[in-house]
Amino acid sequence: MSQPQFRHDVAAAAVRLYAEQGYEATSAEQIAAAAGLSRSTFFRQFRSKEDVVFADHDALLEEAGAFLDADHPDPWEAVCRAAELVFAHFGEERDLAQLRYQVVNREPGLREKELVTTFRYEGLFERYLLSAIPGLAPLDAVRFAATVVATHNYCLRELMRGEAGMDGERLRRELDVVRRLFRVLPGEAGEDVVVAVFPRSAAPVEIARRIRDTLESSET
Repeated sequence: MSQPQFRHDVAAAAVRLYAEQGYEATSAEQIAAAAGLSRSTFFRQFRSKEDVVFADHDALLEEAGAFLDADHPDPWEAVCRAAELVFAHFGEERDLAQLRYQVVNREPGLREKELVTTFRYEGLFERYLLSAIPGLAPLDAVRFAATVVATHNYCLRELMRGEAGMDGERLRRELDVVRRLFRVLPGEAGEDVVVAVFPRSAAPVEIARRIRDTLESSET
């Protein structure tokens, strides 16, 4: 059994126990017994019974990072596709994901931990955009990453609540809206085309700055 699968199976056992008998009433020893391992093995893999709830996210962050490490012609789209990978994982394990959602919503400490996990995705997407798009303003990377994650999380919550029609295709449409808001969705009907000519010796950052300034001035 692979390490990610092992951690996933332990997390699944923990979430089911939390849902059945409550988070506070469930001990690490009970989780270990349900997963068929010793208490010491449990604590070698997880720092606490709180961390085990979010074990999937460690693997998902690695998967999203590996996806972004590949070559992508459109970095903005790549971030959206990485978010879709996360959504698809929980969609495939919807019953377990719904149990986790219920457990987390009942426990303030787990909700805070979930926020920290959200920031990890935002940080991953922000760093990727800054490395993939030379000259990109850091705040633009922060804004886009945060909006993608917020849109993903909203759609995931609605999926957990059983909203009709909430699926991967719906998420993709909503993420296209995000790209449209940030004016990075190609192929839009009626889209303005900007042609610029610069000396070959011009620095890429300076080219980006001049284009940005021109586009911003045209809006006023």
